[in-house]
Amino acid sequence: MPLIRIANGPQFEAQPGETVLAAALRSGVALDYSCRTGRCSTCRCTIESGESLALADESGLEPADRAAGAVLACVRTATSDLVLGEVRLSDQSLPAAQTLPCRLDSLQRVADDVLIVRLRLPPSVNFVFRPGQFIELIAPGGQRRSYSLACAYAQDLHLELHVRAVAGGTLSDYWFGRAQVNDLLRLHGPLGSFVLRPDVACKPLVFLATGTGIAPVKAMVDSLTHWPQAQRPGPVTVYWGGRTPADLYTDIAACAAVSRFVPVLSRADDSWQGARGYVQQALLDDAPDLSQLQVYACGSSAMVRSAQQRLLAAGLPAKQFHADAFVCTAAA
Repeated sequence: MPLIRIANGPQFEAQPGETVLAAALRSGVALDYSCRTGRCSTCRCTIESGESLALADESGLEPADRAAGAVLACVRTATSDLVLGEVRLSDQSLPAAQTLPCRLDSLQRVADDVLIVRLRLPPSVNFVFRPGQFIELIAPGGQRRSYSLACAYAQDLHLELHVRAVAGGTLSDYWFGRAQVNDLLRLHGPLGSFVLRPDVACKPLVFLATGTGIAPVKAMVDSLTHWPQAQRPGPVTVYWGGRTPADLYTDIAACAAVSRFVPVLSRADDSWQGARGYVQQALLDDAPDLSQLQVYACGSSAMVRSAQQRLLAAGLPAKQFHADAFVCTAAA
């Protein structure tokens, strides 16, 4: 079996046809990751020696990334021993994923194209996750789609998801047309490494979100009320972007840990008195001290990529930017 060594980390073996990411996670090596389909860039790395094969299109890579020799660990398999350049290793202990049954407990339409979905777990289940992680939901027809958890923990065995409609999407048709309370579903998770790090303690913390990217932000913000007072970050600012006021479908400002909420609209009419444009620009317009700021961004891949590029160019240390890029699929 190919042996994979990370320049700034451990080494591990990969089974034939197994992705670098899957092999790392199976071996207990915590690479940062999100989509697992090659469409964000959270697991970007470089290969210093050895041969590999892309199992899917690495659409999350920019031309400059490709020119620099970058690959995506979630869709690359080793065809020989590999040496990877330095990668971003998660310093967090994350719960192991499991596959569990669940029931659809409620559906709440909160916008024309957004549902808040609540799932009910069996009484015998012990489902542990970190706020910010996501699950893979398996619908009655067997289709699988990923959704971030919008709750800090499984309160009374219930989980919350925020589901956006996608035109022509297989699961959108289910959620917005056929789903019924008590439907039997399955979930696989928790997944992802988008969780709060200990270094946010006592530091100014900013969340950037677009659309249903507010779901994991809500989970992380809610979790802060359970942190010891002396370790809580602060102030905590949330920038949430949408097109019109109707897109801002939940009252994130009501979360006890939120010090300041900045709604940002890109298509507001003349009556809108708040920030306009994009969340990353709204943050830069506020001229914070980027040297101390901890930034967590979740939403469209375009926002995440732009935010990372612009904030790092403005002086934000790379280790202080964390992201989960949502990728849209026609079969969502």
